[in-house]
Amino acid sequence: MSEAEDFARLMRELKERGGLSYGVLARRLHTSTSTLHRYCSGEALPVEFAVVDRFARACGVSAAEAVDLHRAWLLADARRRAGAAASRPAPEPAPEPSAVPAPEPVPAPTVAVEPEPAVAGEPAVVVGPAGAAGPGARPSWYRRRAAVVAAAGLAAGAVAVALLAVTGPDPGAPSAGTGAGGGAGTRGPSGSASAGRTPPEAGAAPPESATGSATGSPPPSEPGAGSATASAPSSASPPGPAPGRVPAAPLKAAVRSHVWAAGCDHAYLTERGPGSVPPPPVEADAPAWAAAQRAVHAGSQIVEVTLHGTDAGAVVLEGLEVRVGARRTPPAWNVYQMSQGCGGGLTPAAFAVNLDAPRPLARPVAGNDAGGRQPAPAFPMRVSAAEPVVLRVEAATTGCDCDWSLDLRWTSPAGSGTLRVDDGGRPLRTSAAPGRPVYGYALEQGRWAR
Repeated sequence: MSEAEDFARLMRELKERGGLSYGVLARRLHTSTSTLHRYCSGEALPVEFAVVDRFARACGVSAAEAVDLHRAWLLADARRRAGAAASRPAPEPAPEPSAVPAPEPVPAPTVAVEPEPAVAGEPAVVVGPAGAAGPGARPSWYRRRAAVVAAAGLAAGAVAVALLAVTGPDPGAPSAGTGAGGGAGTRGPSGSASAGRTPPEAGAAPPESATGSATGSPPPSEPGAGSATASAPSSASPPGPAPGRVPAAPLKAAVRSHVWAAGCDHAYLTERGPGSVPPPPVEADAPAWAAAQRAVHAGSQIVEVTLHGTDAGAVVLEGLEVRVGARRTPPAWNVYQMSQGCGGGLTPAAFAVNLDAPRPLARPVAGNDAGGRQPAPAFPMRVSAAEPVVLRVEAATTGCDCDWSLDLRWTSPAGSGTLRVDDGGRPLRTSAAPGRPVYGYALEQGRWAR
């Protein structure tokens, strides 16, 4: 039995013992019933452990059973990563630059000067070439030591790059690292569709916001933060770290930028022809598939952000703002539909975003689960380490190739700030596909067809 099958068997056993239906479990896991069914049947594997942890809690498993389920997921996820790494083509070696002989240096005349004893409390003065002296000059032994330190630093960097090339990024993680203090992405895998991103056109409009101009966000404050970063607290916040240092946000976020409607309905836009595009993947493998095809989201994109606090204190989410960084003409590429038959009855509550609007807003929309109404999300929201919050944003466009991101405003007893939600440090990208050729995968023929 493979690692994925063993994990699926454990999920089925825990679900049956818990006595919960797929619909109830899917609602608690913030996913669709069809996606949950694929997890339990072994057709798909959760991209991040947060889904597995919520599943275990919903089924009321013991600590030992939760550890067994976690171990099974780790083994199955490692097997999936190894298979994805083996399927990637080896990068072509970069051509070596031709060696150009450097001109011989002309030695500068030196003047021998008898060193004077240093006076206590005064900086030592070193005489350099041609008798030039100054407090910034360094003797030859110091320059040799600096060269050795620089060489050691380059060697350490080479070792780090080699280790990264061997392990490879997680193909299932989002934009923001998996639970970054401003970052989420679990991104992770985020071997996402951003691989096909093109730079903004010259003269692109500045970022737009529902409330005003965008506030610059500093780099992630924790390792692995890639798709959500925190800005400095407001001036009204109480004294904190020393000036010039940005404190870590009291939030961790996991971002999924490849969420399919009902777990199966989605479309991608790529310039490749149908003969060179592989069959559609399952939702969990969509980031790696889209990155390999240099594909972007066609028509719409669903982004799911899971937030929880980093300590016992509560954090209040004040609002969500949409920022469009660039608008371009949609590329004349082909559209590939991922749908192979949807069976999920869950329509989660979400924020709907019209990227074609001059100032896009995140508009709350109610959901539906087998006839039961799910109330629309509303700010403010309370989040803590024990009470996570899941935000689902559905963005759509019919007229532009848009680069966009989200700014989540928060406050806490320590101050306030903004969490930037994007795709692994790069903007999210959604493109319209008007009049483009649309292909669906014919299972009986084993190929893409119009």
